Amino acid sequence: MGITKSEVFKKRQNHMATLAKAFDHPARVAILEYLLTNRTCITNDLVNQLPLSQSTISQHLKELKQIGIIKGEVEGPKLNYCIDEKVWEEARDVFINFFAKYVPKNCC
Repeated sequence: MGITKSEVFKKRQNHMATLAKAFDHPARVAILEYLLTNRTCITNDLVNQLPLSQSTISQHLKELKQIGIIKGEVEGPKLNYCIDEKVWEEARDVFINFFAKYVPKNCC
């Protein structure tokens, strides 16, 4: 595996790239949309909704949880997932501020 050289970039840039990973796969976007609509879910809810295997969905949930944009809570034998509101709002603000920096000009 190659070296990413992420250490040569600013902390803010690395953080934004990490948050962007939550949206870099359509399955993760679908999971987040499901959570936004339903507020909470277990893996089997997603297995019934998405055309993916349970193991694939679990991998995407793991990635989203590592990013911090979702959190999981044990309820009996199941893990219940939901959006982490603090991280969601932070991601929203990061990207709003980033996109707001663009000023249209004659280019190319």
